[in-house]
Amino acid sequence: MTEIKLTKFAAAVYNAVSSIPKGKVATYAQVALMSGHRGAARAVGNTLHVNPFFGTVPCHRVVNASGGLAPEFAFGGAKQQQRMLEDEGVVVVDGKVDLQVYQWRGE
Repeated sequence: MTEIKLTKFAAAVYNAVSSIPKGKVATYAQVALMSGHRGAARAVGNTLHVNPFFGTVPCHRVVNASGGLAPEFAFGGAKQQQRMLEDEGVVVVDGKVDLQVYQWRGE
């Protein structure tokens, strides 16, 4: 088995994303803050795009600041991200999640 080497940044991002519970979402900026890298939302997106732990680290639960899905979701496109969220009970309308309802606040 090949060992996966991660940067400290990537490890912190994947750890933060792993804490988002089923049925909830977080924004890229929120994940950046949770991982100790405030202001690194774009870098969070880039890191999730190459998630070597897909299926374990739930990158599908991360959306943009307005609740929008990733149009280029690396693991099957936005429709796949939508299906994965809907399977967890998250309602997606016109490619967006209502953050007032589904955003995880660390409860």
